[in-house]
Amino acid sequence: MARKAKTSTAARAEADESGAEFLRLMSHEMRTPLNGVIGMLGLLSRTRLDGAQKAYAQAARDSAEHLLGLVNDLLDYARLEAGKVEFESAPVDLEILVQGVAELLSPKAHEKGLEIVWTVSPDAPDVLGDDGRLRQILFNLAGNAVKFTETGGVHIGIERAGGPDDRPILRFVVEDSGPGVPVEARRRIFEQFGHIQADDAVRHGGTGLGLAVVDKLARGLGGKAGVETAAAGGARFFVEAAFEAAPHSQPDRGRPLDGLQVCVQSQDPFVRLATAAHIQACGGTARPIGAGDDAGCGVVLVDHAPVAGSVLAAAPAGGRGIILLRPQDRDLIQRYRDHGFAGYLIKPLRRASLAERVQAILRTAPVNTTTRDDERVASPTFAGLRVLLAEDNPVNALLAKTLLRREGCSVETAASGEEAVASMARARYDLVLMDMRMPGMDGLTATRVVREKGDETPIIALTANAFSEDRRACLEAGMNDHLAKPVDVEQLRAALGRWTNRDSRVKLAS
Repeated sequence: MARKAKTSTAARAEADESGAEFLRLMSHEMRTPLNGVIGMLGLLSRTRLDGAQKAYAQAARDSAEHLLGLVNDLLDYARLEAGKVEFESAPVDLEILVQGVAELLSPKAHEKGLEIVWTVSPDAPDVLGDDGRLRQILFNLAGNAVKFTETGGVHIGIERAGGPDDRPILRFVVEDSGPGVPVEARRRIFEQFGHIQADDAVRHGGTGLGLAVVDKLARGLGGKAGVETAAAGGARFFVEAAFEAAPHSQPDRGRPLDGLQVCVQSQDPFVRLATAAHIQACGGTARPIGAGDDAGCGVVLVDHAPVAGSVLAAAPAGGRGIILLRPQDRDLIQRYRDHGFAGYLIKPLRRASLAERVQAILRTAPVNTTTRDDERVASPTFAGLRVLLAEDNPVNALLAKTLLRREGCSVETAASGEEAVASMARARYDLVLMDMRMPGMDGLTATRVVREKGDETPIIALTANAFSEDRRACLEAGMNDHLAKPVDVEQLRAALGRWTNRDSRVKLAS
């Protein structure tokens, strides 16, 4: 009897592992062609097309992205249902986590005319947790908020909700100015295929699985998910759970603006709330003001709110104004400097950049104080960068190669792990983009071989999979970073900037 039980247990374990491998394989096989379609349509849209052709290309890309979202939701939910998700326990930087989600969603939000902001309560300590799963929770909630909100904005935040210092309870919050969620629908929307109204899936797209995934992840964390009415009348979604405090975690993340008053001029309540929270978290005092009410202000943060295209906001007296702009407003930076502003900040705001700009102005107080440009608006300069691209899929290889060459990179290709290892033994590169799954020697094995030889060239994984364990496997193999397909040009630029040093670039043979 005991032997039978053992056999049954072993068979079940084998079946479970087989099921998990099937999901990984399907994830790769389904996402890979979709990524190619999305990427190539993106390249097509950047060519010379007439109005009708651009509209057709954009419609096709929107449809492909919608299909990819459905595939992602279905695969994620299937894995959660099968109990195949394990939660990591590693230090999580809460600010980086929330800021990253806000910046990832900002293009879509700004395209709709929405503000997207983030905050982390000063008393919320960094914790041990699964960064990837927490990011997925916030991304699903915030993406849902952007989808259903037509005017106003979206706020992503983390709050301390109690608990002892060694095991704080954190609340991950996303609130919006959308239509809200009726009381009778608040439980239903967290169920599989649940919608507020029957036609929501048709009108807004989606499977109705995004919030179901959030609910299962919250339960997996030993917490709960819910929704209530936001102060602005929209929806306030939350996930609440207890976490182990990270070693040496300090709720106080520094007070560089201690004792300083910073004035905030904005018509948008989301911008005012988040900007004031950042100032206060840095130790400063935030004072909301109206246009022209800047008397006695050391520094004034002015939100650019164009009335008729490119109308400029009035500069505060004394040249101590900082203009708040969206990334797509980058062309206004120099105009505002000429207009009397001392600097700029890009929305959604970064707390460290805000403190840096304010300190720079108060330290010297000249007009046109210069600090380093935000990479979200800085012109990338990757000319001459030597990159090895290891990718077996010809469509995805063409896409990545085209994007890299448009950034000025010199690109060599390899169609397998063996070819990549041979290329790195023969020549030096500034960066390697390595597909995880290739025939023969895969990207993980190739990376291990290269690292065993002492080669420290930065290697970035390329994968169609979106599972956190894939990212973990990449890092454990010796890779430096991870890029999900389809490769986004902005994310590619950020990765190039992160992992290449202009002073130590490989010199191309003349």
